[in-house]
Formats: sequence, C-alpha cells, structure tokens
Amino acid sequence: MHLTGRPHRPSAAGVNHATRAVRRLVLAGAAFAAVLTGCSTQDAVCGGGEYPVMTTGGTGRTCVPDGEEPPEGYTRFPEGKVPEHVGDEWDTYWQTHTVDRGGKTVEVSGGE
Repeated sequence: MHLTGRPHRPSAAGVNHATRAVRRLVLAGAAFAAVLTGCSTQDAVCGGGEYPVMTTGGTGRTCVPDGEEPPEGYTRFPEGKVPEHVGDEWDTYWQTHTVDRGGKTVEVSGGE
C-alpha cells in the first residue's frame, strides 16, 4: 500500500450531487409548508394598493387605486362579494352577474 500523507477529499461530483439533493429537499419542504399554511398561489385580481370595480350593467372590470372613486361607468362590488383572486367564488360569480344602474344585482346573458 502506498501512502502519500494527503487527506482524502470527496470528488466534486459527489458534493454536487449532495448539494442538489439538499436543495430539492428544501424546496419540497417549502412547497409542503405552503400547502399546510394555506398560502395561495392564485393570481390576485388587483395589485397591492388597488381594489377591483366593475362596469355598471356589464361584466367588465378594472382596478382603482385605494382612496380613489371608481371612474365614470364603473361601480364597486357589493360589500362581502368582492373578488380577490382569479377563479375564486366571487370572480366566477361576477362573470355572469352585474350591478345595474339602480344598484340591483342582476344576471347577464352571455357575459358582456
């Protein structure tokens, strides 16, 4: 047996493989934690500092900066029925309903 006195070092490939395995484990743990805590991956209807409004008598929408009134031809969603995320209960509901000029919620035919 020939001894050189040099310490044994693991190959770079082994370290790289271990690093990738740890990264995968961390990512899997983060994804699992997000599911357990109820974090949503859905897109928000509006960005931070904005709220959604709809066209009066139609299904069109836009976002308005907080503190500003809706533009002409738009109205706020009724309290408690504001869509927050794309595809949520109220986002889906308001695709087939609207608020008319009198403030009454009505069903629209075929979406507008």
